[in-house]
Amino acid sequence: MSVDSQGTASTAPPESEEGPGHRNLGLALVLISAAQLMVVLDGTVVNIALPHIQHDLGFTVSNLTWVVTAYAIAFGGLLLLGGRMGDLLGRRKVFMTGVLVFALASLLGGLAQTEWQMLAARSLQGLGAAAASPTALALITTTFPAGPPRNRAFAVYAAMSGAGAAVGLILGGALTEASWRWTMLINVPIGVLVAVLAPRFLGESKPQPGRFDLPGALTATLGLVGIVYGFAHKGQVADATTGTLNSWSSFGTWAPITAGVLLLCAFFLIESRSPHSLLPLHIVTSRTRGVSFLVMLAVGASMFAMFYFLSQFIQNVMEYSSIKAGVAFLPFSVGIVVAAQIASTLINRVDPRWISGVGGLLAASGIFLFSRLEHTSTYWHDLLPGVLLTSAGMGLLFVPLTLTAVSGVDAKNSGVGSAVLNTVQQVGGAVGIAVLGTVFANGYADKFTSLAAAGPQSGQPTSANGITLSQQIAQTAGQSAAFHVAVVMLLAAAVVTFVGLSIGHEDLATDGVAAPVA
Repeated sequence: MSVDSQGTASTAPPESEEGPGHRNLGLALVLISAAQLMVVLDGTVVNIALPHIQHDLGFTVSNLTWVVTAYAIAFGGLLLLGGRMGDLLGRRKVFMTGVLVFALASLLGGLAQTEWQMLAARSLQGLGAAAASPTALALITTTFPAGPPRNRAFAVYAAMSGAGAAVGLILGGALTEASWRWTMLINVPIGVLVAVLAPRFLGESKPQPGRFDLPGALTATLGLVGIVYGFAHKGQVADATTGTLNSWSSFGTWAPITAGVLLLCAFFLIESRSPHSLLPLHIVTSRTRGVSFLVMLAVGASMFAMFYFLSQFIQNVMEYSSIKAGVAFLPFSVGIVVAAQIASTLINRVDPRWISGVGGLLAASGIFLFSRLEHTSTYWHDLLPGVLLTSAGMGLLFVPLTLTAVSGVDAKNSGVGSAVLNTVQQVGGAVGIAVLGTVFANGYADKFTSLAAAGPQSGQPTSANGITLSQQIAQTAGQSAAFHVAVVMLLAAAVVTFVGLSIGHEDLATDGVAAPVA
């Protein structure tokens, strides 16, 4: 057992201040949750609208993926810097700025007329999200008193984080029926309203002394961007005629990943010697937080890939319309919210390892059911059970991991501690889609080749969206291979949670600076 050395025990919320932020905790939580939901769902809300964006703005097949990847790279790469800015400048101020930048970028994206305008807007959205998301989580820590009130607030926040991807698919389907531009423009009034009301209901944290660690910020940001870019490049098609993906030996794959790893090594070296470090190393070297971050990496990879593959399966194989495909994910949103509320109640009496460990097993069971889907599968009998199991598991995972990831972090570093949690989830999602996408592509190609060798494919039934029966069967085989890998990842995460997450539920009922952290 080890204890973070900074800070002493305190019975009051860290940096507690009498002010508007502490007079109405309910409205404060609504504002924080609305901003977090807006930021998280934007990672998936455009997925269903991509074909329409491609048609209107003239994207090529290979460039279209960057509509999603540009956001993920900017978001994941700048999160640490956004968290530190909140610590040094004031979290409410940075939160409001991030939300307004996000709203402005959404407006520009909704009005985009060319490829470069859309990609620039998506990158700017990622920048705004990187400022708003970690400060939103830190504002919960500094606004809500430790114990049940803060645990309930974290449960709502975790539910927004987990359900955001599913809600994004539902909204994406509904809004695309009118125009894909509304998948962007809907964020504008929400962002402006949150920014206007924030000074009335959110208290400002006291800016912490220190300076910006520019060398650390540069190496961390470029390192994360390099790794995410390299894996995203690996997941792209190199030859459209054969469907061949970029190889690991491709310069665009290994060079950014290698540079990213070297830059991150330089970052940790800089942080170990800097008096004003961007990331105090005790935040990631604590056993409890280290396990939380590692498990969240696997959870992010599995969940992002699950939404990606299932959204394609529902539309291409089950032949659902965009709006019907979005509604098909509604049980996931309901399930994860219910499970998160159950977890927030249990966390006051049960150690987090048991809640999140069981959650990992449930999520793995749900993903396993997805791996057994066939091209003839139905929604109610075959797909829905996996959706419910996975949503329950994710809800039980997110709440304890969100609490343990920031447990023991002293108040002045809560912003950057929150940013690490968001960073591993976003980077895990981007890398998960790229890696599992490669498994999917290999499985797809193998199955399609074997079907072609079995006999002529002309005259096969073709769906309304132009997908042949062979393609539907191949897609199902490819996603099954990817889901098998995701099951292994989640089972490994569950084992790591049971073995490594040793903090007790009693320690989560006190402010982090006094809590013993293994």
